[in-house]
Amino acid sequence: MNVFDLDRFLVSDYERFARSFTHIRAPDIKQQLEDVYASRRFWPEPLISINPHFEWGPYIDELVADGTLCAETSQVFRIDDKPIKLYRHQAQAVAKAAAGKSFVVTTGTGSGKSLCFFIPIVDRAIRARIAGEPPRTKAIVIYPMNALANSQMKELEKFLEQSDLPLELRPTFARYTGQESDDEREAIRQAKPDILLTNFMMLELLMVRQNERDKAVIGSAEGLDFLVLDELHTYRGRQGADVAMLVRRVRDRLCRDKAPICIGTSATMSSDDRDEKKAETIASVASRLFGCPLGADAVIDESLERATDPSLTVEKLASALVASIDEEIPSTITDDELRRHPLAVWIELEIGLHDGKRLTRRKPTTIDEAAKRLHDHTGKPLERCRSQLEAMLTLMSQPAKERGGSGDRAFMAFKLHRFISGA
Repeated sequence: MNVFDLDRFLVSDYERFARSFTHIRAPDIKQQLEDVYASRRFWPEPLISINPHFEWGPYIDELVADGTLCAETSQVFRIDDKPIKLYRHQAQAVAKAAAGKSFVVTTGTGSGKSLCFFIPIVDRAIRARIAGEPPRTKAIVIYPMNALANSQMKELEKFLEQSDLPLELRPTFARYTGQESDDEREAIRQAKPDILLTNFMMLELLMVRQNERDKAVIGSAEGLDFLVLDELHTYRGRQGADVAMLVRRVRDRLCRDKAPICIGTSATMSSDDRDEKKAETIASVASRLFGCPLGADAVIDESLERATDPSLTVEKLASALVASIDEEIPSTITDDELRRHPLAVWIELEIGLHDGKRLTRRKPTTIDEAAKRLHDHTGKPLERCRSQLEAMLTLMSQPAKERGGSGDRAFMAFKLHRFISGA
């Protein structure tokens, strides 16, 4: 499926629908309306953004070897019986949690932010079971939507079920969001799961309800080790104030003897492009939400790396880039060939990444704007530049095995963001 063709079809179909309600006979009014539609005011050009590659960190077994994690934890976080390789930001998060420090992870979509808190939480639960500690809830993870809790519950279940841990060492978890039956809630009360997945409204009810079951569920979290706020940026305005007060009450009730490790995750928290100012702003917001001081050093941002050959630049490939506009995009091409393809390099550096002191994401752009920049670089016709960009973006986003290579991973995927006004 070509997403650009799909986008054009959807907009064309929607335009016919939106314009089907009236038939204008006055020529002057009709012409004014035609001009408005032609300006694409109601369905502007879509934005495109590149999914960057995150910098790799250690294998989880390496964190076991240096004592950061216990050996049993690596049995949980495996895929096809092989230890998972962490991104750099995930390893930084695990290290901070191991040191007992609170932190905020502000990396993009698809960066595995949930592992930044699930790995240290599972490790703490396993260590407690090895030490023979009595059952209690060690972590509360708060989601803004039940759908997020449901999807991450499945991921956690997948990791735990494929591990070879004996049942007595296997951490337990439960969802308590209001979707559960009375029998399920009673089972949670009795089980005292290591990890409780909830939302802020249900946590509020657990704090104020006086029935014995809910009092027992929240009571089992006495001495809480971890308090997690997922999608931190959603807590703003009055709702943000409510959640900040709730967090303070939870900490006062459950964590009187020691402060919990507070963890926040968010893909977007600050619009400031300056790294140091951005970290300070995020830390300030997180401090107000969690009710504990967090400095800029507590903010873990994404570390990006090139998908294409890092030795190649747009300047070095000037003549080759011009030639690539005239050539047809091959239907089969491997990752190794894409790493050095002039147009792939141009797309990554001109649409995806800004190569400054460190690699950062560029702001989303339209395909028209990107085609205009490619036209300025090469002098080739604008329409040809656009068609080549669409073809290369589509090819790079396909799994490797569909274009002559091996594996299910795209070389460099992209997102198309479509905005449409109401009819």
